[in-house]
Amino acid sequence: MAEISGARILARNLEQQGVEYVFGIVGFPVVPVAYALQKEGITFIGMRNEQSASYAAQAAGYLTGRPQGCLVVSGPGVIHALAGLANAKENLWPMILIGGASPTDQNGMGAFQEEDQVAAAKMWCKYAHRVESHDRIPYYVEQAIRTSLFGRPGPVYLDMPADIIDGRVDEETIGTAPTVGEPPRTHAEPDSVRKAIAALKGAEKPLAIVGKGMAWSRAEDEVRQFIDRTQVPFLASPMGKGVVPDDHPLSVGAARSHALQEADVILLAGARLNWIMHFGAKPRFNPNVKVLQLDSYPEQIGHNVPAEVALVGDGKAIMGQLNAELADDPWRYEAETAWRTSIAEKIAANEEAVAGMKADESAPMNYYRAFRDIADWLKPDDLIVGEGANTMDIGRTQMPNIEPRHRLDAGSYGTMGIGLGFAVAAAVCNPGKRVVSVQGDSAFGFSGMEMETICRHQLPVIVVILNNNGIGGGVAELPEDGPPPPSVYLPTARYEKIAEAFGAGSFHVEDPADLRAALDNAAALEGPAIVHVRLDPKAGRKPQVHGWLTR
Repeated sequence: MAEISGARILARNLEQQGVEYVFGIVGFPVVPVAYALQKEGITFIGMRNEQSASYAAQAAGYLTGRPQGCLVVSGPGVIHALAGLANAKENLWPMILIGGASPTDQNGMGAFQEEDQVAAAKMWCKYAHRVESHDRIPYYVEQAIRTSLFGRPGPVYLDMPADIIDGRVDEETIGTAPTVGEPPRTHAEPDSVRKAIAALKGAEKPLAIVGKGMAWSRAEDEVRQFIDRTQVPFLASPMGKGVVPDDHPLSVGAARSHALQEADVILLAGARLNWIMHFGAKPRFNPNVKVLQLDSYPEQIGHNVPAEVALVGDGKAIMGQLNAELADDPWRYEAETAWRTSIAEKIAANEEAVAGMKADESAPMNYYRAFRDIADWLKPDDLIVGEGANTMDIGRTQMPNIEPRHRLDAGSYGTMGIGLGFAVAAAVCNPGKRVVSVQGDSAFGFSGMEMETICRHQLPVIVVILNNNGIGGGVAELPEDGPPPPSVYLPTARYEKIAEAFGAGSFHVEDPADLRAALDNAAALEGPAIVHVRLDPKAGRKPQVHGWLTR
């Protein structure tokens, strides 16, 4: 009778449940698992840091719509990967972390890298379990994948002891588990749909906020139809960008603060009133605003601001319901109103406020001058990864997204260090498309060694580093006396040399007149590259009415 290892059973069941990609770092006891994954046709991407591997897995889950995997060694490997579980939990992205574990017959003896990993993972997981026998592997994999995908998506964890990985059993004794299908697309109560449309009809200053929940539910066609049919102005959340193209005439992204502060009725579609949306509170929001809240998670309804109407269910399904209601009883927001005029005026004023910075040819350059060339150089179907403080925030306003799920950034958890892990996932999951990771110098430092991963797999990732020599800004020269300030990095750093070390394209830009040529030359390589752009250490955002973080 044929025998089969635990590693092979695990790999077969992961493949059956739709796992296509696993990111990780091999070592004791998970090396056999990685080989088994490859034998089952799953793409294994060996990374350089467990945090980056776990970030890649969750981004791949978001991009593909199914949980994807992260494989790490026991003890410190699992602990390093917990950062990814926490980030996935806050972003509501599915992933499965698989951690090697010490052999079961050495539990409690002080085995190599022994740790209570299930307990450690549970705080950030929807499901965490230790595999105690070979015949239970199919069951636990099915449980983990279904739990990760159904309801509110999120991370799960499986603990794989060394003796289960290496042990072999009669193949005929291993059963199968059902294949997890697509989660049900639940609909809102029809009366709630009618109430939401009625509230919009009664609004003087309506606004739709389109969140990444709409991107996750693949609702872009329905959302675009709704916006075009109603002519309601819309604001995209950072990773909701592209669900409706940023260049759509109804986008209020360039007048964000004004739109949020003045809107009297908001359709909150797949977004949360958390810190990113200033908790829905004054002075950033109208204190009398009526919120029509669309969310898959009932407990989220009314969070921070009471909901006028609750639309609980799947984003794609509910947007379809709204469109069907409008088809039966058409309504369109007026073409000429004081609300539209005020938005247009604010957009023009904001564009005028940055026009001078965009035109400034001083060296070292400012952010807006750098983004002027970057935005003009980007292709409509580029996948953009944004990371950093000013780099990410300014880049969100300056780099357009035309397609859904084509922007990844620090997200709901505000995590720095996601950049190159996300870039690896974006490239692997979207063959034939270019990935552009625009990072600050501090952000690049978290995961810079993943350039070797990118080069080893020859992924079409161009990393643009906007270097202001520190966290939030640095200095032109380090002080001669005393220690460097806590937020300052080495002004003479040449980050593009890391690309040279791995055989990738390497470009250094100090004069703004040279930036576009460097970007074009990087793109012409059709492979990995770093474009390192020197910025003025004191460069920053245009003057803001409110601080970036509402308190």
